[in-house]
Amino acid sequence: MTALLSVRGLTTAFDLGGRSVAAVNDISFEVRAGETLSLVGESGSGKSVTALSILRLVQPPGRIAGGSIVFRDRDLLTLPEAEMRRIRGAEIALIFQEPMTALNPVMTIGSQIAEALLVHGKANRTEARQRAIELLDAVRLPDPARRVRDYPHQLSGGMRQRVLIAIALACRPALLIADEPTTALDVTIQAEILDLLREMKSRFSLSLLLITHDLGVVAETADRVAVMYAGRIVEESPVREIFRIPKHPYTQGLLASMPGATPGTRLRAIEGTVPDIGALPPGCAFGPRCPQHFARCDTAPPPFFDVGVEHQARCYLHEPGNGGQK
Repeated sequence: MTALLSVRGLTTAFDLGGRSVAAVNDISFEVRAGETLSLVGESGSGKSVTALSILRLVQPPGRIAGGSIVFRDRDLLTLPEAEMRRIRGAEIALIFQEPMTALNPVMTIGSQIAEALLVHGKANRTEARQRAIELLDAVRLPDPARRVRDYPHQLSGGMRQRVLIAIALACRPALLIADEPTTALDVTIQAEILDLLREMKSRFSLSLLLITHDLGVVAETADRVAVMYAGRIVEESPVREIFRIPKHPYTQGLLASMPGATPGTRLRAIEGTVPDIGALPPGCAFGPRCPQHFARCDTAPPPFFDVGVEHQARCYLHEPGNGGQK
């Protein structure tokens, strides 16, 4: 399958207190045409910074320190800003996790959808208004012809999230990045938004990069999964494979901590705390918390090892010739 987006060796650093701290550290992945790749990890793992890096929206003191981001055979890191503005929203769209801060409180939702079309020259003002109504109908907002005149504060959280999806879809992008799109919603509305994203992906032939910390969302939505920890991708696999036989101890810990993972037993927690991104241990960042830790883990950050078909893990347990291989 063709790679629509190919990220290679991406490092995004923040210059803080006279030192450079890598929030995203040498990560590589690809999003293929028509698929959903889910980027999974707990808060602070670098997921959202990755999304902002793809669109070159990282703000100072952050900066993209290295790597390449190739989209449709163009390295986005080498394009002039004017060209990036044409790509943002039109070819790659981002759904933010908090709609109340992403939407402009003093503009009607219809105006905000129309603005996306007008900025990219996709419609004139009359066409843009009608298109806004059609998009609100597509994302299942009730009575779209009336709601198009509403302001964000007049809508519920689920409705506002639908508006963000409508704005993201306005210009028919090839790639949709959804950053924790259900975090602020109750469980029932979460399910509706996920159903909507799946429907829109099929209807508009989208590729989807879904960023989440919720493994339940991943199981229902993704084709492939990349697990992040402390700024690095530590495991990547087809979704069924990662739930069936997770290979990295961190992924195993995440799955074991899910409610219902092992019926009749107490919930398991991963011991310890996430390390300070600016003071990582010299070897594997997960090493101090890992129940399978051994001396090799402290030598250097592990590379990727092949552990199955399209399945890789950054763990010395899988190093060829290692007696502790799993």
